[in-house]
Amino acid sequence: MTSPISSNWFYYMTMASITKAMPSSRDQTGTASNENSLFLMLLNSAMQNSEMNNTTSLPFAENQIFPQLNNSYTPLNIQNVDLRNGAVSTTGNSVLNFKPMQFMKLENSLEGKLSGTAAHFINAGKKYDIDPGLLSAIAIHETGNGSSRAANEKNNVAGMMGKNGLRSYQSVEDSIFDMARNLRQNYLNQGKDTIEKIGAKYAPVGATNDPTGLNNHWTTGVNRQLNNLA
Repeated sequence: MTSPISSNWFYYMTMASITKAMPSSRDQTGTASNENSLFLMLLNSAMQNSEMNNTTSLPFAENQIFPQLNNSYTPLNIQNVDLRNGAVSTTGNSVLNFKPMQFMKLENSLEGKLSGTAAHFINAGKKYDIDPGLLSAIAIHETGNGSSRAANEKNNVAGMMGKNGLRSYQSVEDSIFDMARNLRQNYLNQGKDTIEKIGAKYAPVGATNDPTGLNNHWTTGVNRQLNNLA
C-alpha cells in the first residue's frame, strides 16, 4: 500500500498543468492578460489554503471518495419471484401443474392463428402453474389448430363464453392468459385435476350450446393433442 498523495506534489503538478494548458493571452504591449493573472492568483490562493488545512492527504475527505472497505461479505438474500397473482393457488403435485416444455417443438406444432404463440402458452403456464402443453392442447382442439372463426374473428382460442356468447379479445395472448386464469381458479383449484374432470365442466356432454354434439369428443381430442405435444 503506497503512502497518501502529497498535497505539495498535487499542488505543483496542478499549477504547472494549468499554466501550460492556458493560452498565452497578451495585450498590445506584450504583457500577460490581467484576466489570466487574476485567475492564477485565485487558484494559487485556493491551493495554498488547501495545503494548510491538510498537508498529507487529498484536498477532499478520504472517505468521501474512497469509502472504507472491510473483509466481510454477506451475500444478498434474493427471494424467489412469484409470477402468480394473489388470487392463484395450486393443488399440490397435480400432473397438470407447470412443467418445462420444448419451445421449438411447441412452436412448430402451432398453425394458423396460433402460429407464433408458443411463448404465450409457456408464460401463462408459469404464471398460473399449469402445464403449457395442456393449454396448447385445449387451444388446438378448440380452434382446429388456429383455423376456427372464433380464433380469426374474436381472437378467442379457448371457447371462452361471456354474457353475449363467445368472448372477444384484443389479442390471442389475452385469450391464452384468460384461459389459464379460468382453468386455475375454476377447475384445478376446485379439484378438477384431470382432463376428464375438466372436460365434464368445460365441455359438458348434452349442453344446450352444443347442438352438434362436439363436446362428446372434447376429452378424447384434448388428450390426443397433449400426447402429440409430449
